[in-house]
Amino acid sequence: MAEALKPALDLLIAAPRGFCAGVDRAIRIVELAIEKYGAPVYVRHEIVHNKYVVDSLKAKGAIFVDELDQVPDDVPVVFSAHGVPKAVPAKAAERGLEYLDATCPLVSKVHRQAERLVAAGRHILFIGHAGHPEVIGTFGQVPEGSMTLVETVACAEKVQVADPENLAFLTQTTLSVDDTAATLAVLKRRFPSILAPGADDICYATSNRQAAVKAIAEQADLVLVIGSPKSSNSMRLVEVAERAGTRATLIQRAAEIDFAWFEGVRTVGITAGASAPELLVREVVDQIGERFTVSERELETVSENIAFKLPRGLQAA
Repeated sequence: MAEALKPALDLLIAAPRGFCAGVDRAIRIVELAIEKYGAPVYVRHEIVHNKYVVDSLKAKGAIFVDELDQVPDDVPVVFSAHGVPKAVPAKAAERGLEYLDATCPLVSKVHRQAERLVAAGRHILFIGHAGHPEVIGTFGQVPEGSMTLVETVACAEKVQVADPENLAFLTQTTLSVDDTAATLAVLKRRFPSILAPGADDICYATSNRQAAVKAIAEQADLVLVIGSPKSSNSMRLVEVAERAGTRATLIQRAAEIDFAWFEGVRTVGITAGASAPELLVREVVDQIGERFTVSERELETVSENIAFKLPRGLQAA
């Protein structure tokens, strides 16, 4: 299409977007483990929920498996950023496997809170999504029956507990801030003495990306969220944009864009989930630029400068 004939389109890019410190750290752990030990390095579960990232690490020598018993003896194994039940590192140690824990430090913080609360005799109501690896990992930190999963406001209205005076709550780190507040309001109304963790469990990156997508959704006719359908934080970004009254679609790569979506659209908002690399954002912008004369603007709602330390032994690798 000739440049002069391309229709004009405004692109509003959310900031912050994309990789968070926990994802950055997890990917780096796998890369450094491959450098230190040589390929292959096994990874239990997808290190983060992003196909591009997983495929890139496979190309460097990572092998992804679902369970520890698929890992051969005498090779290093990395645990994903979502965290694992206590039984997994215990089993690795029993087999003499060298393992590296890439669990996000903010997820590890929730694990330690769960242990402390249960040790203090509290039953935990855990707000999260059934089957998500982070939820499975957190439940695996404490004895069975110590926690009850609460998925929605409706669940919060119905959940029954043995001792309402001895409750605490924790949450998955990648939830919708607004949905969690609504669920929590019900739990606090029903169980006024429920104990809160010190600080909010929803991680800074999840909160920041949701605030940023709200800001662009208010000015856009369409929002594209780059991320995986498996990624809780990416799915929440779609919901947040839609709740702001704007059409929103999740895409994994630029190739998934359907330009029929752009009919009558003057401004497109773009963001990326916490496990989507910036390269995929640029790929989407370039693809749109082939059809439109784009005017690109970044809307920053907060500045992020958080970094997490690497595990001992890899820092000097």
